[in-house]
Amino acid sequence: MAALAHTVRLDSVSADDFDTVFYPGGHGPLWDLAEDPDSVRLIETVVRAGKPLALVCHAPGVLRHVTASDGTPLVRGRKVTGFTNGEEAAVGLTDIVPFLVEDELEQLGADYSKAGDWEPYTITDGLLVTGVGGSRA
Repeated sequence: MAALAHTVRLDSVSADDFDTVFYPGGHGPLWDLAEDPDSVRLIETVVRAGKPLALVCHAPGVLRHVTASDGTPLVRGRKVTGFTNGEEAAVGLTDIVPFLVEDELEQLGADYSKAGDWEPYTITDGLLVTGVGGSRA
């Protein structure tokens, strides 16, 4: 509980206060952070400031509404990875989650790649780092 005492609202977070931003995984980001305008703003500000951005597991899905400075999807043409369709099927949540990370990134024009299901995999494209942890959920 002590750690929770130091949490802040996302709308009060300033990219100026951080050298990098890291989004952890889990299914939660697909429902909240992927649709949160404050999350989108934070990521866009971090990227435009030339700071590293890292997202793992399901978290690359939060990039679905993030745009580059020219208005195109941030991930278009960029190398990324994230939780795979096969992994989502293996945990039985394909029809539960609001969208599949792999499909969403590919539909946005990302250069999505992956290792085998449940294998650790990280890919870096400039200051954008995406990965999966490799443990079965």
